[in-house]
Amino acid sequence: MTDERETLLKFPCRFPIKVLGEAHPAFFADVEACVQTHLSGDAAVEIAQRTSSAGKYVGVTITLTATSQGQLDVLYQALGQCARVHMVL
Repeated sequence: MTDERETLLKFPCRFPIKVLGEAHPAFFADVEACVQTHLSGDAAVEIAQRTSSAGKYVGVTITLTATSQGQLDVLYQALGQCARVHMVL
């Protein structure tokens, strides 16, 4: 049986991942380090952050050129285990 997730996206493709966590000085650096650990140095990655209106939470959007579903699965799992991350979408 074929993994249906493989048919939903055509790789390589640009893919956004959103990471949410409490506003903390090290949050962005932690997320960025996790991404760099799991992607090659020549990967086209854009990382932007946005603080909530109350300033309690930070959203980080990572847009990358994904090469496979496996790559995305590993990155989602790693980000979910990253310190200070509450949610990965």
